[in-house]
Amino acid sequence: MHDNELTELAVRRALENVEDGGKPFACLIVRDGEVVVEAVNHVAQTGDPTAHAEIRAIRQAAGQGITDLTGYEVVVTAYPCPMCLGALYYAQPDRVVFAATREQESEHYEDGNRLMTLDTFYDEYAKPAEERALRAEQGDAADPTAPFRAWSARHAG
Repeated sequence: MHDNELTELAVRRALENVEDGGKPFACLIVRDGEVVVEAVNHVAQTGDPTAHAEIRAIRQAAGQGITDLTGYEVVVTAYPCPMCLGALYYAQPDRVVFAATREQESEHYEDGNRLMTLDTFYDEYAKPAEERALRAEQGDAADPTAPFRAWSARHAG
């Protein structure tokens, strides 16, 4: 399949998800023009706020033994939110193709909460931690780096 066919397929899958009571997002993982994984957003169906299409697709790929998306492309309904974008950076596809820009999406859809909106979510990450809407502070632990040192020791050499 070509990019336009794949993008149209992602849009169709998102529309089907809306018809089934879900949110308007779908994700395809593609290798050499062939769809390897299809996933839709299941936040509404499950109540899991991480059940975005991209996250679900990456998890399905991992279930098939695909743990690195080098050599794959990802096709999505809209430019990924920061959570999904971060997951895609970890998954390392060769590229991401999106149907709608965030601006096009926001003309018809808002997916924010008390801490962010589509318009402010990306900006939250650029702020210093103490200025973000989500409060974060370091807790007390006798040896907070112990797990990291143990991992490094176990995987040294």
